[in-house]
Amino acid sequence: MKWILQDKSFQLSIILTAAFLATGIVFLFAGWVDYSWILFALLPVVLGISLGALPNKRWIYLGAIITTLVLLIGLLMAGGSGFICIIMVLPLIIPLLFLGSVITHLVKRYKNIRSSTNLPVLLLPLLPFLLAAPIERIFKHDKKQVLEVRTEQVFNYSAEQVYDAIKSVDTLTGDKPFLMHFDLPVPVKCVLEKEAVGGLRTCYFKAGNFSQGDFGGGTIVEKITRLERAKVLQMDVVSYNLTGRKWLGFKQAIYYFEKIGERKCKLVRVTTYTSELTPRIYWEPLEKLGIRQEHDYVFNNLSNDLKKRY
Repeated sequence: MKWILQDKSFQLSIILTAAFLATGIVFLFAGWVDYSWILFALLPVVLGISLGALPNKRWIYLGAIITTLVLLIGLLMAGGSGFICIIMVLPLIIPLLFLGSVITHLVKRYKNIRSSTNLPVLLLPLLPFLLAAPIERIFKHDKKQVLEVRTEQVFNYSAEQVYDAIKSVDTLTGDKPFLMHFDLPVPVKCVLEKEAVGGLRTCYFKAGNFSQGDFGGGTIVEKITRLERAKVLQMDVVSYNLTGRKWLGFKQAIYYFEKIGERKCKLVRVTTYTSELTPRIYWEPLEKLGIRQEHDYVFNNLSNDLKKRY
């Protein structure tokens, strides 16, 4: 073990990984970079390019992975990120880190470029990130795509009964989907102040089990914009203060009640939202999974509540 710690490439891999990732973290919390492909894709690739220039490939990845985990755990303990976010980001950044090292390997192979242990030279690949981050913010446009998550379930109760059970909920209980056992916010209750267009509905959340930063307790306040008893309940989100960084923007919550025969109802829950996270091809499925988990929890509670009431 001692000779691994004394290996020059291993030592430099730790220094480089710490320097690159710490720069990204500082840029993020200073507001100099967005939750974008510049942070989640470009930074790991240029770090990999730098690591790939080290002469001893045997231990550089070990040093890089250990340092990455230590920094992310430190970020979690400091409340700068949530546990589930760290789990989700690792499958994105680790392969890109390896991709960067492969790029350097191929360039060295075909261009006869030598390996280096010169720290200033090894830090040069950080320059594209330092330049791309402010350029991205300069050309950033504020128009955001509105995304939709739709979940439906058939209940063996009338549309009126389902409507009365969902419009206002005193206490949400039920089986938690797996992400809520980590740090997704858990709905506690929803209070309807006035059952009419313009009325407010406030939903309260408690922090998840491992919640430190990205997710936590708080409220979402919704304003009724369309109301037809046992047919549709449509609300615009007028404010929300869920603990954590605001990379998700909630727009609407809609319930559609469709009668099936005399005693059944198909309930359709629609949530619309915006997100700052890119690349979208990676983050969008994970965002929608998280929102569907919240839908499932509400539907599980609704099933239990209907059984108790009727």
